[in-house]
Amino acid sequence: MIPTAIVFMVAFKPTDNYGGIGPGWTLETLRHLANPNYPAIVWRTVVQSFLTTTICILLAVPAGFFIARANRFWRQLLLLLVIVPFWTSFLIRIFAWKVLLHPEGLIKQLLVFLHMIGPEVSLLYNSGAVLLVMVYTFLPFAILPIYAAAEKFDFHLLEAARDLGAHQWQAFFRVFIPGIRRGLLTAILVVFIPALGSYVIPDIVGGPNAEMIGNKIAQRVFVDRNLPHASGLSAFLILAVLVPLLAVLALQKSRDRAAPLIQEDA
Repeated sequence: MIPTAIVFMVAFKPTDNYGGIGPGWTLETLRHLANPNYPAIVWRTVVQSFLTTTICILLAVPAGFFIARANRFWRQLLLLLVIVPFWTSFLIRIFAWKVLLHPEGLIKQLLVFLHMIGPEVSLLYNSGAVLLVMVYTFLPFAILPIYAAAEKFDFHLLEAARDLGAHQWQAFFRVFIPGIRRGLLTAILVVFIPALGSYVIPDIVGGPNAEMIGNKIAQRVFVDRNLPHASGLSAFLILAVLVPLLAVLALQKSRDRAAPLIQEDA
């Protein structure tokens, strides 16, 4: 809470000529947040984060289901493969993707060889490259909580649903998915929130048209040395994450309170 409070306080401080924080208080920084370029960047950030979270969940749910149902040997091996990327530096993994997506890289050459793209198509420095690397980066964070929830799930419930006439997909979506909802919620949060603040991935594999709000915060800190402006953008990002999260938690709490009352009426 203390660093967050400091960020909000600095957002109301003026900047000085030496890249520091000036004395007194001002609303000038908040007025600068009305920059006409920011809405497009904020929208791009939200869209990229939403797509990253959606793709990660779509991949993580069947992965977690399959790992949880595998035998002990394959379960441990698959979990090891999920965790292995963490053994390598985050920056090295991003630069590895930059090499793969380079015009002379393996992926580009393979796609050209298969006539799926033309030689003039660039796989780097666009929103697609940013999305690909973000999904790769955050996918383990989605798989692990979903697997943890799936491991505790009683898979006999799926068999019972099938015996009662449910189709395989009906049993999956109406029994398994609700049964791991806490793991799903955790996976969504641990992917969506870091994705909103990403700036290294767009900076390395993205371009001017792939900037996210994290890039602007980094520019204000390291290039412009405008700490109040960086704090203002950071405060906006914090509120953008915190307000929906509190709303979801409040809704969940109200539902938990209402559930016993409904059961009593029944």
